[in-house]
Order: sequence, then structure tokens, then C-alpha cells
Amino acid sequence: NAMKVYNGTVFHQMSNIPFTATGGTITTAGGYKIHTFTSSGTFTTSTSGTVEYLVIAGGGGGGYNAGGGGGAGGYLTATGFTAAAGALTVTVGAGGAGAASNVNGTSGSNSVFSSITATGGGGGGKRAVTAPSGGSGGGGGGDNGQGGAASPSGQGNAGGNGSGSYTTGAGGGGAGAAGANSSGENSPSVGGAGLSSSINGSAVTRAGGGGGGKNGGAGGAGGGGAGGTTGSNAGVAGTANTGSGGGGGTNVTYFAGGAGGSGIVIVRYAV
Repeated sequence: NAMKVYNGTVFHQMSNIPFTATGGTITTAGGYKIHTFTSSGTFTTSTSGTVEYLVIAGGGGGGYNAGGGGGAGGYLTATGFTAAAGALTVTVGAGGAGAASNVNGTSGSNSVFSSITATGGGGGGKRAVTAPSGGSGGGGGGDNGQGGAASPSGQGNAGGNGSGSYTTGAGGGGAGAAGANSSGENSPSVGGAGLSSSINGSAVTRAGGGGGGKNGGAGGAGGGGAGGTTGSNAGVAGTANTGSGGGGGTNVTYFAGGAGGSGIVIVRYAV
């Protein structure tokens, strides 16, 4: 004999009640229930259970004046994570602002799921300085600006380095690859590529680095913003809820860097 409880469809033995949770936008695909958070909230569980997660922090904003592209937000994913019973905090990090004056881009904000913290992407560097570190580092600006490191390690990649005088900004680091180094005055520097995940039921690439400014370096795959082109436009913002970096700003007319894209948190479990 065993005590059972009815869930509206079937009876489950009370010693084996299925794991359920609330919070975020809930979908079902491939035998999983998926909770997607595009803004901060709470993941509330009925009991302790095992989940898979993807946590991406906000991307860094692009730097100013042939600035480097912003680094992608830290990218953390794993299976077999034990979610404790009760309310678990979910924080979705904002993207950093693009530089509108002669400074580095602003780094992105952290994203959090329970005890898991992804670090915001480093802002893109202005000329002749070292760009901020982050989940992925920001790209260095022109005039030998150095790329930021991926710190802490394991969440992304470093930003590229700028080269000599009057050169383009370097690409910001992406979750899947480092940002490209600047190779000259007229060569666009691309942002590092992001990574693909199928946690929500279909393959999606996120967390690309921002492209270097001055000659329109392309953003990294996964939502990185393109760098601005001299005399015509500002750096492009990273795509929202991908944690991608913003493109670097231009020189001469000094257009601003693009803002980093906000992060995302996705949690799923078998049903």
C-alpha cells in the first residue's frame, strides 16, 4: 500500500512527487519544462530537484574614439545542479552603457541564479589604455590600447589588442572566442563569437563580443554590436537578452560606443 496524490491527470506516489517550479516565462519542449527570465525574478520550487541552467551576464558597452568593442557577459551553463526547495533569486544583468565621452565603455552587470553568478562583460577601451576585464574582456582602443582579460576565468575570452597610432579599436571578447586584434588603420576588427545552446529547445547563439570602432568591425556571432564607421554612425548596441557587447565608437567625429546587451537566465528540468 502507498499514499498517492492526484495532480489533475495521474496519481503520483507521495514519496515520489514530481519536481515543479514557478517563475519566468514557462514553456515545454523535448520533455523539459523551461523557465526563461529576461528580467529579474524568483524561481520557486516545490521541493529540492535537479535542473540545468544557462546564466549570461550583461555585455559591456563600446569604448569612445576608435574604441574597442565591449566584451560579452560571462556565460555559465551546467546540468545536474541541485535547486533547493523554496524561492531562489534570479537576477538578469543589465548591459553597460556605451562611452559618450573620452572614457572606456561601462562594464555590464552580473546575472545570478541561486549560487551561480556570471560576471558582467568588460567595457570597450578608449585609446591608449587597458580595457576593463569581465566575463569576457573589452577590446582595446586604438593607439596600442590593450584588451581586457576574461576574469574570472572560465566564463568567456579576452578582448583583442589595439595596434599603433590612428588604428581601429579591437574586438571585444565573446563567450566562444577572443576578440580580434587591430591590424591597421583601415582594417575592421571583429568581436569574438558567442556560444550556441539548445536549452530552450532550439539552438541559439548568444554572448558575442562587440566589433571595434572606426571602420565598422562586425559584432561577434550571437548578438555583438558592430563598431561605428568614421564620420557616419555610432557603435551599434548588443542585442538584448544575449549578453553581447556593444560596438566601439568612431574617431574624428567621436560618435559614442554602443550599449551592451542585457543578459538572460534559463532553467529547465525533465517532466
